[in-house]
Amino acid sequence: MASRSVTTVLLAVLAAVAARPAAAHVDYVTEDPGDPTNAVAFLTEVLSDPLNAALFAGSGVAVVAGMAAYLWVRPTILDIVVLREKLAGYGDLIPWMLRLSIGLPLVGAGFQGYLFAPTLTFDTAANPFLRVLFIGIGFCVLFGIATRIVSTTGLLTFAWVLAAVDPGVVIAMEYVPVFLALIVLGGGRPSADDMLLEVASTPETYYGRVDPVHHLKAFLDETTAPARRYVPLILRVGMGVTFVYLGLIQKLADPASVLLVVEKYDLTSVVPVDPGLWVVGAGVTEIAVGLALVAGFFTRGAAAVSFVLFTTTLFGLPDDPVLAHVVLFGMASAVFTLGSGPFSFDQWFGRPALDENEPVIPAD
Repeated sequence: MASRSVTTVLLAVLAAVAARPAAAHVDYVTEDPGDPTNAVAFLTEVLSDPLNAALFAGSGVAVVAGMAAYLWVRPTILDIVVLREKLAGYGDLIPWMLRLSIGLPLVGAGFQGYLFAPTLTFDTAANPFLRVLFIGIGFCVLFGIATRIVSTTGLLTFAWVLAAVDPGVVIAMEYVPVFLALIVLGGGRPSADDMLLEVASTPETYYGRVDPVHHLKAFLDETTAPARRYVPLILRVGMGVTFVYLGLIQKLADPASVLLVVEKYDLTSVVPVDPGLWVVGAGVTEIAVGLALVAGFFTRGAAAVSFVLFTTTLFGLPDDPVLAHVVLFGMASAVFTLGSGPFSFDQWFGRPALDENEPVIPAD
């Protein structure tokens, strides 16, 4: 039994260490994109080195073998069972997590003058409407005021920036699944919507006589109730697609920029391997984590690893803008809390936390 626990822990540590530098948005920490580099030629050159190829293949085999071993034995550890039961009680706080995760960055974007991503700046003096728009959306989401309406406004604003201003805003695509989830969930609690609905729904209150909006919230809550079960799917797929984009487009397809990051922060002194292997490892790791999330494969584990990645990246890259990653922090927290949801490997092939054929493994 102890060996099973050790196998699981080693797998998690290996995944976290291998992916450590992968979570940064490269454009946020580099000003010069570097000379264009042929991605296929770069990948071929890096992996043609026997040592690089051995390290890359060995890491991949170790991770795959570890996951295969876990799937073979699938231990149910008492600690995990207790954790799952506790997380189930946090479901009603998901809207609050998501509101904080996008509200703060949007307020920051409005005050600092950028469109969702710090790379897309605008002149706040010349465009006061944009500043007010972002600050207004951010504050309303933070406090949970007209959450569905404001989230729809935020989603349409993102679509407008993407279509009419700069398609580069796709680097901040993590806003989209969070807006969609809030449109389905509403403000939740604690929120101004929840408080005002309670007052408006109480007979003979002064506010209830004049409020024209919050009775609509009750109708929308009932209308969107069937879609709530799909919120974990929306969040994990949205987060997974973001990871795949960062790994494939920002890392493997643009190795020159990532090499600048490796050089700028002297990452080869942290792990003494070829700089090219850092680039390939970072890109492949992000793609693997993203695909795992999209498939709902080891969902909570993938979310936990991604949360560790964001944290270590922020500490390791001192000039990486913190606000730019808050949305991903919130998504990772929500996915870890909710699990995989429908249409997932975990749901189709996973086992219940406890059953007669899978005894709990107590701590030694």
